[in-house]
Amino acid sequence: MSSQPKGKAWLSFPQQPRHDTRVRLFCLPYAGGGASIYNRWAAELPAQIEVCAVQLPGRENRFAERPFTNLNQLVEALVPVLKPYLDVPFAFFGHSMGSLISFELARALRNQLALEPEYLFVSGHRAPQLPSERKTLHTLSTPEFICEVRELNGTPDEVLQSAELLELFLPLLRADFELCETYSCEVQEKLSCPIVAFGGLQDEDVPRAALEGWHEQTSGHFCRRFFYGDHFFLHQHRGHLTKFISQKLLSQDSACQRCGVARGLAS
Repeated sequence: MSSQPKGKAWLSFPQQPRHDTRVRLFCLPYAGGGASIYNRWAAELPAQIEVCAVQLPGRENRFAERPFTNLNQLVEALVPVLKPYLDVPFAFFGHSMGSLISFELARALRNQLALEPEYLFVSGHRAPQLPSERKTLHTLSTPEFICEVRELNGTPDEVLQSAELLELFLPLLRADFELCETYSCEVQEKLSCPIVAFGGLQDEDVPRAALEGWHEQTSGHFCRRFFYGDHFFLHQHRGHLTKFISQKLLSQDSACQRCGVARGLAS
């Protein structure tokens, strides 16, 4: 990798800075996504929770930069970027690819700085120690790759139907898939922070058992919640998701005792 810009180039704060922040929530995107995914989260979370969306190279305002294709190298680059922002309690939320990045960031901060998040929220991804049951996508030919991307139902039709937009978007998406598909979960000591795992009931790539496997990555408390929807349920149920997260982060109860069923949720 060429040298990457530091600090603010990596981080996006959708809301105005506040002095009463109780917890900083770092949000990591899914494959092909950028920090703008979380633009509306700040308005739906209590003011005491500061949303900090991580902007990875190769997308949106960092489109001209080469995206990472190795997860460990990405985490190595992110740790010093996040370090100045760990002055308050913090948590991670990641969806799909973002779940893997968040998980490895939590382990890296534990190993290097003796810090762990208040919560690790993982969404739309099987437990990292479990092998993927989906075929490898990043090595497919362009026509095959486009076909598979269309099946995932996460890319707008206007992109899939435009040769010009596909030419711009596919290299990033292929790089993100390579990052995920070449990742191998190293056996390490379990995290001690609570892990909350979210899944979509109609997400065929992440069945219940695969999501449940996240409990093996923490010695602390674990709970999981399912939403009605496919892999991208987080958009349809954003309000329910942010409400659930805020309850966890602002509650004094770290034992997941309040993991009740809410509208849009399935236990």
